[in-house]
Amino acid sequence: MSSLSVRTRLLAGCSVAALILGAGLAGAGLSGTASAADDPGASSTRSVFTVGMTQDIDSANPFTGIVAVAYEMFQMEYPTLTEYSASDFSIVPGLAESWSEAADKKSWTYKIRAGLTWSDGQPLTAADAAYSFNRVINGQYERTNYGSYVGNITKAVATDATTLVLSVEKPSPIMEKLLVYIIPEHIWKSIDEKAIKSYKNEGTLASPTVGAGPYVMIERRVGQFIRMQANPNFWRGKPAVDEIVFKIYKNQDALGQALKKGEIDFADSLESNVFKSLQNIPGITTVSSTYSGFNELSFNTGAALDDGTPIGDGNPLLKDKALRQALGWAIDRDALVAKVLGGSGSPASTIVPTMYAALHLDPANPVTYDPTKAKSLLDAAGYAVGSDGIRADAKGNRLSFRLLARSDSSGGASTKAAAFIKGYFAAVGVEVTTKVISSDALTEIIGQGNFDMFEWGWVVEPDPNYQLSTFTCANRSYVDGGSTYANLSDSFYCNPAYDALFEQQGVETDVAKRTAMIKQMQQMLYDDAPYILTYYYDNPEAYRSDRFTGFVPQPAPKGSLLFQYGTWSYENLKPVSEVTATPESPGSTNTASAAPDPGTQPESTPSSSWGLIAGIVILALVIIVVVVVLAQRRNRDLDVDDDRE
Repeated sequence: MSSLSVRTRLLAGCSVAALILGAGLAGAGLSGTASAADDPGASSTRSVFTVGMTQDIDSANPFTGIVAVAYEMFQMEYPTLTEYSASDFSIVPGLAESWSEAADKKSWTYKIRAGLTWSDGQPLTAADAAYSFNRVINGQYERTNYGSYVGNITKAVATDATTLVLSVEKPSPIMEKLLVYIIPEHIWKSIDEKAIKSYKNEGTLASPTVGAGPYVMIERRVGQFIRMQANPNFWRGKPAVDEIVFKIYKNQDALGQALKKGEIDFADSLESNVFKSLQNIPGITTVSSTYSGFNELSFNTGAALDDGTPIGDGNPLLKDKALRQALGWAIDRDALVAKVLGGSGSPASTIVPTMYAALHLDPANPVTYDPTKAKSLLDAAGYAVGSDGIRADAKGNRLSFRLLARSDSSGGASTKAAAFIKGYFAAVGVEVTTKVISSDALTEIIGQGNFDMFEWGWVVEPDPNYQLSTFTCANRSYVDGGSTYANLSDSFYCNPAYDALFEQQGVETDVAKRTAMIKQMQQMLYDDAPYILTYYYDNPEAYRSDRFTGFVPQPAPKGSLLFQYGTWSYENLKPVSEVTATPESPGSTNTASAAPDPGTQPESTPSSSWGLIAGIVILALVIIVVVVVLAQRRNRDLDVDDDRE
């Protein structure tokens, strides 16, 4: 079904024809252009770049969304003061064109670009930036996603239209890396802290979201698609591609087929078998990009609120560090990389991925796959094997745990990993019952502390301050208005010594000293084992190089093409002027120069030609049907469903 919805039905007969014609065209793969019927103000054709995904966003609200794909939308809509460069993650100007620290080290001043406007034409000034920061500083709910950036900031003040001043308690190394989205005050000031928890922030074509990034949302259908429209007021200039569409598919096989058929233009996080099936296909380029993510097995180390009040129903045996450490030796990380990722990754150790070599710690005491040692450590910790083969403590409490996996993980990786972990633990006398649920449901369960173990992962920023903050006592769940809400901590790890180090690194401006602290914290987490990291994963990507060019990898030269820290590729993408006789060789490097010259998307690619023919045939049939319907004077409601698999 078309990802471009028809907004109105002026005449019943025309509605049916328009909807079914749209379905025929999109089903045949016409994703490079869009009809002006979708937008009365558009020209005859509009370029549309379609990204296929197997996971939907959990929210379009930047204060409630938490999954990585949601942040892709947020950064397309909302700017930050500074940005990470595409080449090497160095800091470059964003909304702020310059910044400086005061001589007394008590404040930072940011010069906001002059003459900016939001997508709705309203002025964008330093007042919007001050409002955005103060909202996070003063709002408990707003701090959930962004609190680690403002922990040292006491207030934000706009001294004039282009000057933002952030007051700080102490000098800080992260003041150039504040990934707090700047939102329009004139929109968000009417949404109080109570309302924000349920505010959807989903734009429509008649009322798009108001942003200042390269794109704004114009439509969302849950579980089906998200449409983003180019923002003509974007300060770096309106992007060349008029619309970005994110289409959600049920599984990786469907995603791969969609790319082959031309229904989509890009897919990432591909399973090994799907990735290989896309190689050597004319018009498709495959790239295995390096990435900054890891997956882990997380333990409930003792669920509690930020004030220490116990919550949840986690198995108290998992509070035992010796038990968690022993289980680390039972997991074959190399096998997980081979069997879950198809080799597209590497065994993981500490929470700062190897991509960030200067900050990554290779632990002093690496834990490898050794079931015999796992058994020995469990014996030493007092967990003897019972008559049923399951270990128990001295009081007879069996090592029987619940393991939650995610139903919407890319390629079913979470479910696969959980199955292997269950087997690994069974081999050392630990019983595991697995349950597969959605990411949204898992987030709620974690916040309430109602779990023993779960499988998930994180994408780590170039500066790990945010990631390090997820293990602090203050980031455990909290109560507001009688309800319990999840915070960033998902293991409920709480260690005053760790917290002290976190505070110290957060104000240490000497790079070498701060790096040493960050590595010390990684070692502490590795030893205490609130997580058992399983793997760092690569990002196998594929795209229609016969349709679009201009991808910008981050970092250069082999980083990800999309889902970056920034919107570099979206801003630089252009339709290919013509389908080349010798398209890019499959597996070529992911550089913009490798693609043909940019231009206008051709209207007669093989997929679009068949789409046009199919559309004409369907339209003719529809006209006949409409005549019959009108003659019989029957009224029907048209229910448009999406049948993607």
